Amino acid sequence: MSKSFYGYIRDAWKCPDKTYVDELMWTRLQIWRREPVVIRIRRPTRLDRARSLGYRAKQGIIVVRASVRRGGRRKPRWSRGRRTKHTGVNKITTKKSLQQMAEERAARKYPNMEVLNSYPVGEDGKRSWYEIIFVDPHHTVIKRDSSLNWISQSNQSGRVYRGKTSACKKKTRRG
Repeated sequence: MSKSFYGYIRDAWKCPDKTYVDELMWTRLQIWRREPVVIRIRRPTRLDRARSLGYRAKQGIIVVRASVRRGGRRKPRWSRGRRTKHTGVNKITTKKSLQQMAEERAARKYPNMEVLNSYPVGEDGKRSWYEIIFVDPHHTVIKRDSSLNWISQSNQSGRVYRGKTSACKKKTRRG
Protein backbone atom coordinates (compact mmCIF):
# COMPACT_ATOMS: atom_id res chain seq x y z
CA MET A 1 0.00 0.00 0.00
CA SER A 2 1.33 3.45 -0.86
CA LYS A 3 2.02 6.05 1.80
CA SER A 4 0.17 9.36 1.86
CA PHE A 5 1.84 12.73 1.44
CA TYR A 6 1.29 13.50 5.12
CA GLY A 7 2.98 10.21 6.02
CA TYR A 8 6.17 11.35 4.30
CA ILE A 9 6.09 14.67 6.16
CA ARG A 10 5.53 12.84 9.46
CA ASP A 11 8.48 10.51 8.83
CA ALA A 12 10.75 13.45 7.96
CA TRP A 13 9.90 15.20 11.24
CA LYS A 14 10.45 12.00 13.28
CA CYS A 15 14.15 11.81 12.30
CA PRO A 16 15.20 15.38 11.46
CA ASP A 17 18.94 14.56 11.48
CA LYS A 18 18.56 12.10 8.60
CA THR A 19 16.22 14.23 6.46
CA TYR A 20 15.94 17.72 5.04
CA VAL A 21 14.24 19.01 8.21
CA ASP A 22 17.53 19.55 10.10
CA GLU A 23 18.95 22.06 7.60
CA LEU A 24 15.56 23.67 7.12
CA MET A 25 15.12 24.26 10.86
CA TRP A 26 18.66 25.61 11.18
CA THR A 27 17.85 28.41 8.75
CA ARG A 28 14.33 28.96 10.06
CA LEU A 29 15.39 29.33 13.69
CA GLN A 30 17.72 32.16 12.74
CA ILE A 31 14.75 34.04 11.30
CA TRP A 32 12.36 33.10 14.12
CA ARG A 33 14.72 34.48 16.79
CA ARG A 34 14.37 37.97 15.30
CA GLU A 35 10.57 37.81 15.01
CA PRO A 36 8.06 38.89 17.67
CA VAL A 37 7.09 36.41 20.38
CA VAL A 38 3.61 35.84 18.92
CA ILE A 39 3.24 36.10 15.14
CA ARG A 40 0.50 35.03 12.75
CA ILE A 41 1.68 32.81 9.89
CA ARG A 42 0.09 32.07 6.53
CA ARG A 43 0.21 28.27 6.69
CA PRO A 44 1.37 25.61 9.18
CA THR A 45 5.00 24.53 9.29
CA ARG A 46 4.01 20.92 9.99
CA LEU A 47 0.98 20.36 7.80
CA ASP A 48 0.52 16.72 8.83
CA ARG A 49 0.43 17.57 12.55
CA ALA A 50 -1.82 20.59 12.07
CA ARG A 51 -4.38 18.62 10.06
CA SER A 52 -4.42 15.78 12.58
CA LEU A 53 -5.22 18.33 15.31
CA GLY A 54 -8.12 19.89 13.41
CA TYR A 55 -6.62 22.49 11.07
CA ARG A 56 -8.39 23.05 7.76
CA ALA A 57 -7.53 25.66 5.13
CA LYS A 58 -10.77 27.61 5.43
CA GLN A 59 -12.04 30.96 6.64
CA GLY A 60 -12.24 31.38 10.39
CA ILE A 61 -9.13 29.29 11.11
CA ILE A 62 -5.69 30.85 11.59
CA VAL A 63 -2.28 29.59 12.72
CA VAL A 64 -0.03 31.51 15.10
CA ARG A 65 3.57 30.75 16.11
CA ALA A 66 4.55 31.60 19.69
CA SER A 67 7.86 31.28 21.49
CA VAL A 68 8.47 30.69 25.20
CA ARG A 69 11.69 30.53 27.19
CA ARG A 70 12.97 27.08 28.10
CA GLY A 71 14.11 25.73 31.44
CA GLY A 72 12.89 25.86 35.01
CA ARG A 73 11.91 28.89 37.05
CA ARG A 74 14.69 31.31 37.84
CA LYS A 75 14.54 32.14 41.53
CA PRO A 76 16.80 34.69 43.23
CA ARG A 77 19.32 33.22 45.64
CA TRP A 78 19.13 34.14 49.33
CA SER A 79 22.15 36.04 50.59
CA ARG A 80 22.07 34.89 54.23
CA GLY A 81 19.89 33.62 57.07
CA ARG A 82 18.89 30.22 55.70
CA ARG A 83 20.24 26.75 55.49
CA THR A 84 21.59 25.91 52.04
CA LYS A 85 19.09 23.09 51.61
CA HIS A 86 16.17 25.48 52.13
CA THR A 87 17.19 28.23 49.72
CA GLY A 88 14.78 26.86 47.10
CA VAL A 89 16.68 27.92 44.00
CA ASN A 90 17.12 24.68 42.04
CA LYS A 91 14.46 22.26 40.80
CA ILE A 92 11.66 24.84 40.98
CA THR A 93 9.18 24.12 38.19
CA THR A 94 5.85 25.60 37.16
CA LYS A 95 2.61 23.69 37.18
CA LYS A 96 2.04 24.72 33.56
CA SER A 97 3.82 23.25 30.57
CA LEU A 98 5.68 25.51 28.17
CA GLN A 99 3.15 24.60 25.49
CA GLN A 100 0.30 25.79 27.71
CA MET A 101 2.17 29.06 28.37
CA ALA A 102 2.55 29.59 24.62
CA GLU A 103 -1.15 28.93 24.06
CA GLU A 104 -2.16 31.42 26.77
CA ARG A 105 0.17 34.13 25.45
CA ALA A 106 -1.19 33.77 21.95
CA ALA A 107 -4.79 33.71 23.23
CA ARG A 108 -4.24 37.05 24.98
CA LYS A 109 -3.17 38.56 21.65
CA TYR A 110 -6.22 37.16 19.79
CA PRO A 111 -9.11 37.59 22.28
CA ASN A 112 -11.90 36.97 19.72
CA MET A 113 -10.50 33.54 18.75
CA GLU A 114 -10.53 30.21 20.59
CA VAL A 115 -7.53 27.86 20.83
CA LEU A 116 -8.26 24.57 19.10
CA ASN A 117 -4.89 22.89 19.63
CA SER A 118 -1.13 23.35 19.34
CA TYR A 119 2.05 21.44 18.53
CA PRO A 120 5.83 22.03 18.82
CA VAL A 121 7.78 23.18 15.77
CA GLY A 122 11.29 23.86 17.06
CA GLU A 123 13.59 24.70 19.90
CA ASP A 124 17.07 26.00 20.56
CA GLY A 125 19.04 26.50 23.76
CA LYS A 126 16.88 29.39 24.99
CA ARG A 127 13.43 29.10 23.44
CA SER A 128 10.77 26.67 22.28
CA TRP A 129 8.39 27.48 19.44
CA TYR A 130 4.83 26.21 19.18
CA GLU A 131 2.20 26.68 16.50
CA ILE A 132 -1.29 27.28 17.81
CA ILE A 133 -4.45 26.68 15.77
CA PHE A 134 -7.13 29.30 16.40
CA VAL A 135 -10.81 29.15 15.42
CA ASP A 136 -13.16 32.12 15.19
CA PRO A 137 -16.33 30.82 16.91
CA HIS A 138 -18.49 33.64 15.48
CA HIS A 139 -17.56 33.07 11.82
CA THR A 140 -20.42 31.77 9.67
CA VAL A 141 -18.20 29.19 7.93
CA ILE A 142 -17.29 27.68 11.33
CA LYS A 143 -20.92 27.72 12.53
CA ARG A 144 -21.99 25.81 9.40
CA ASP A 145 -19.20 23.22 9.66
CA SER A 146 -20.52 20.14 11.46
CA SER A 147 -17.08 19.08 12.74
CA LEU A 148 -16.15 22.50 14.18
CA ASN A 149 -19.42 24.15 15.25
CA TRP A 150 -19.08 22.74 18.79
CA ILE A 151 -16.55 25.51 19.49
CA SER A 152 -19.28 28.12 18.89
CA GLN A 153 -21.15 27.06 22.03
CA SER A 154 -21.07 29.48 24.96
CA ASN A 155 -19.39 26.98 27.32
CA GLN A 156 -16.29 26.83 25.09
CA SER A 157 -15.17 30.43 25.65
CA GLY A 158 -11.74 30.78 27.25
CA ARG A 159 -10.85 27.10 26.78
CA VAL A 160 -7.11 27.65 27.16
CA TYR A 161 -7.46 29.46 30.52
CA ARG A 162 -9.66 26.72 31.96
CA GLY A 163 -7.43 23.80 31.00
CA LYS A 164 -9.58 22.46 28.16
CA THR A 165 -6.89 22.14 25.45
CA SER A 166 -4.79 19.02 25.05
CA ALA A 167 -1.59 20.73 26.29
CA CYS A 168 -3.35 21.67 29.54
CA LYS A 169 -4.78 18.20 30.03
CA LYS A 170 -1.39 16.58 29.36
CA LYS A 171 0.27 18.42 32.25
CA THR A 172 -2.51 17.63 34.72
CA ARG A 173 -2.42 13.93 33.79
CA ARG A 174 1.27 13.70 34.67
CA GLY A 175 0.68 14.97 38.17
